[in-house]
Amino acid sequence: MNGTVKKIWNIVSTLVVVLMVLCAIFLMGARVMGYQVYSVVSGSMEPAFSTGNLIYVKEVDVNTIQVGDPITFVLNEDLVIATHRVVDIDAQNQYFYTKGDSNENIDASPVHFNNVIGIPHFSIPKLGYLSDFVQNPPGAYITFGVGMVLILLVFLPDMFGKKKHKKDEEEKPQAVA
Repeated sequence: MNGTVKKIWNIVSTLVVVLMVLCAIFLMGARVMGYQVYSVVSGSMEPAFSTGNLIYVKEVDVNTIQVGDPITFVLNEDLVIATHRVVDIDAQNQYFYTKGDSNENIDASPVHFNNVIGIPHFSIPKLGYLSDFVQNPPGAYITFGVGMVLILLVFLPDMFGKKKHKKDEEEKPQAVA
């Protein structure tokens, strides 16, 4: 490999590794800081949280939640997760009444305090699409395959590069000590 191609390859491979590390931090590193990460799959909370956003949810004491706060919660027995805004609180029976920002009606079922996962603290637009892609087939297989190809491409030039012949080594002048 000539010098220019090798420099370009080193720059490209470094950029790919940096991008992969940043994605890993955004997708998994947040869990270390106590956040749970969810992809927004519907437009019910637009414009606050658009479809394809990745939202970062942190557990909170349910007694600190107020009307107007968005909450992330378990919606039903199928463990579907939703994020909607609190429009009323029944503290005595421990229920939140919620509504999506772009929905006309209040949600049919109230959210029991025990079903609250937390409050979304921030979101990253469009990263939810990438998250869903790399976590589910066929995207997970493609991601794994691309990663393996990149690893091979990093090491192949060194494995199949020019081998020095013994004759070439003998011709080099030796430093005198």
